[in-house]
Amino acid sequence: MITRRFFQVDVFADQALAGNPLAVVVDADGLSDDQMAAFARWTNLSETTFLLPPTAAGADYRVRIFTPGGELPFAGHPTLGSCHVWLANGGRPANEMLVQQCAVGTVRIRRSGSRLAFEAPPLLRTGPLAPELLTRIAGGLGLKSDAIRASQWVDNGPGWVAVMIDDREQLLTIRPDHAALAGLKLGVVAPWPGGLAQFEVRAFVCAPPGYEDPVTGSLNASLAQWMMSAGLAPSRYVASQGTAMGRGGRVHVERDGDSIWVGGDVTPMIEGVVRL
Repeated sequence: MITRRFFQVDVFADQALAGNPLAVVVDADGLSDDQMAAFARWTNLSETTFLLPPTAAGADYRVRIFTPGGELPFAGHPTLGSCHVWLANGGRPANEMLVQQCAVGTVRIRRSGSRLAFEAPPLLRTGPLAPELLTRIAGGLGLKSDAIRASQWVDNGPGWVAVMIDDREQLLTIRPDHAALAGLKLGVVAPWPGGLAQFEVRAFVCAPPGYEDPVTGSLNASLAQWMMSAGLAPSRYVASQGTAMGRGGRVHVERDGDSIWVGGDVTPMIEGVVRL
């Protein structure tokens, strides 16, 4: 066993316990796929990441992202949290813009003060939902079909599908039927007129036994691409997520030219070593 630097951070939060936790192993060179997967199962967090030297031209570092169920090609809060930990442990980017390598390719990250933002990756799947799927989603959320104002496939790697409703209070009371929604990764968004943010977001991962993700960077990235292109959101806004779980996540979204940037604060929580 080798002693490796280990950190846990709270992502999309400017204070402890308000965002989405992430475990990061800094010195992951030499770990096997099985060891990474086993450690991710052991932490039992939504994601655990492993920092490695880059192999792609122009990348500053490489990250592998694991859930308790397997590896992801890309995820948003692991991107920001891993970048924060890499910088805090002496990482020096080659240029002002950081470049992260992950299974989906390279992802650009920019800094604005203490806040980090990643460039939303291209959507791998978009387009309308089949009527039978939309009916299934409405039923699984306990909604009438006419409560869904808009819908779209918004898959940028994890497989997201999204629906918009008009009533934030209704969104916060949803108790999804994970069995009825089995196999879906579902984002639900509602406007928040006059609120502390412009939108409220919830993310349901409906693989057995099913869970809600507190604050989700990849979903917010794909929601922004859809909503901005469809005229459902302005070119700059803040999304709230985690309210129904007692969290206070804030996701800062901005279009800059052809790019959409998804940002948030990262709060350090735990640091030490792990023997793997």
